[in-house]
Amino acid sequence: MTVKVAINGYGTIGKRVADAIRRQDDMKVIGVTKTRPTFEARMAIEKGYSLYVGVPENLKNFEDAGLEVRGTIGDLLKKSDIVIDCSPSKYGAENKEKYYLPGETKAIYQGGEKATIGEASFSALCNYDQSLGKSHVRVVSCNTTGTSRLLGTLNTSFGIEKVFGTYIRRGADPGQTTKGPINAILPKPVTVPSHHGPDVKTVLDVDIDTIAFVVPTTIMHMHSFIIRLKKKTTEEEVISLLEKTPRVVLVSEAEGITSTAAAIEFARDLNRPRNDIYENCVWRESITLKNGWLFATQAINQESIVVPENIDCVRSMTLTEKDGAKSIRKTDKTLGVKEGW
Repeated sequence: MTVKVAINGYGTIGKRVADAIRRQDDMKVIGVTKTRPTFEARMAIEKGYSLYVGVPENLKNFEDAGLEVRGTIGDLLKKSDIVIDCSPSKYGAENKEKYYLPGETKAIYQGGEKATIGEASFSALCNYDQSLGKSHVRVVSCNTTGTSRLLGTLNTSFGIEKVFGTYIRRGADPGQTTKGPINAILPKPVTVPSHHGPDVKTVLDVDIDTIAFVVPTTIMHMHSFIIRLKKKTTEEEVISLLEKTPRVVLVSEAEGITSTAAAIEFARDLNRPRNDIYENCVWRESITLKNGWLFATQAINQESIVVPENIDCVRSMTLTEKDGAKSIRKTDKTLGVKEGW
């Protein structure tokens, strides 16, 4: 069975998900949408994707711009088995009510939406089975995806008693010009917890409190964790476990990966599409055990880390692969996850 997938929103996440689906042999991109005739709309056509208009009343704008479109989002959904909503935060809920529910269309939403938008929140390593056959599922955010992968792995092997997490968040994506801060460090929020801890709990049963700061950078987030494990272990055992964990790579200060910029530079040298890093980048030297507390620091690429999760979510919801581990292996092989690290 080849699953026919619609991508509603060909932007930062949508274009990456579309290209990832192209690498799969069990799913196909039927079309993508844009709301405005931007360069991304033109690029979608040049890359061979069928373009549809995400806001039907904007159809004439595309015609005036000379862009060939195949119809509107309603036309696209009629041809598709499932839609991956990659529209900006909060628009997914609007699209659900306006387009997906009336047409009984299965839909995947992104982490910017509230958890209540779907029947489940999704993290492939943590709860693949919970989305089997579901109609509406939210793939959790980049920060929650990265956190869940790490904590879920540790919880399975050692058990987790308590987690304290500090999130250093990028201020904007590289292409954004409407966000900040420009010359400030912003506690966001000042209160505890930040939204990340409660969001992690939608896919993983752990006791976690989080704080977050936004800083003037565009490449990657940084997470610092202090974790109380239930089972005694060693730093060597933790490192060995993470080396074997899907979608987690250990990077090293000794090899010159001393920053998020260095991690992106390494992705460039690996010839990753758009310099994408699908993996958690955990610093080997940060893995430290002191008085029963585990310390760990990781970097997360906000533009790409959820891409493999969306692919696995398609398989779970459409029942084309009921075994989460098999889906993860298949997705990772097609995207080259962990290769070269």
